[in-house]
Amino acid sequence: MTAFLQLTNVSKSYGSSSVLRDINLSIEKGEFVAIVGYSGAGKTTFISLIAGLLRPDSGTMTLNDLEITAPGPDRGIVFQNYSLLPWLTVYENIYLAVNQVFPNWADAKKQQHTEKYIAMVNLTPAREKRPAELSGGMRQRVSVARALAMDPQILLLDEPLSALDALTRATLQDEISRIWSENQKTVVLITNDVDEGILLADRVIPLSAGPNATLGPSFTIDIPRPRDRKAINHEPRFKEIRRDIIDWLLASKGHQRVSITRKLVLPDIEPEDLSIPRGVFNRRKTPLRRSEIKRETVEAA
Repeated sequence: MTAFLQLTNVSKSYGSSSVLRDINLSIEKGEFVAIVGYSGAGKTTFISLIAGLLRPDSGTMTLNDLEITAPGPDRGIVFQNYSLLPWLTVYENIYLAVNQVFPNWADAKKQQHTEKYIAMVNLTPAREKRPAELSGGMRQRVSVARALAMDPQILLLDEPLSALDALTRATLQDEISRIWSENQKTVVLITNDVDEGILLADRVIPLSAGPNATLGPSFTIDIPRPRDRKAINHEPRFKEIRRDIIDWLLASKGHQRVSITRKLVLPDIEPEDLSIPRGVFNRRKTPLRRSEIKRETVEAA
């Protein structure tokens, strides 16, 4: 029996330039898997293949035992550039997707379904705003809500948080984790942030440096959920997994970790001796240390 999502010996080139080779991947239903790799390694090509936006040169891809040959509503995708229609409101952007995927639904059901996913990403107060009136984080929430509202079998996240500032990124990481725990959708996250992958996923699989990028070993994230971003940094298991993934990525690029031990010579800093009255030995404005006091004997004629 094949896995829910199965890629077997998938390769992709652009002309004479080989991007991906011998990609083998099995993902079970309900799993959250993160693919981590360098920029330019072929991560977007990888997710585009699963989305059906590209066809592989060789190999096979199946979702729920059906071959992937073209885009379809069974795969919801969130890009890093939001991809919202600027003349439509939050509600209208999501409703448009719902209307396309479920054309036979009654209008009332479509409206209720749209409102449900707007509320899921905490955007109800902004439902009538257009993308230009939203922050980057809010726009990405609209993209996530739109993808989820299509009720896809699998959610594909193509570096959806890479363009956001650190605080907004952390907030949306928590939102994605919460939404996944509520829906248990199968998720494939593409990211260049190892910590993000460990925080969110059940498994992290590194993608080697290109060209001819291929998947490395699967690292199971056996850290209990829910995961607290502050506490996880002190988890020995987190540090171990992080080190192993980074070591594999560095090795794939031909680098090795180098440990440097060096002797640091620190200045001889001693607090000022406040017991010494000013004006006796200290006629300077700078602090006086006991080691700076020079005593000498002077004979008077």
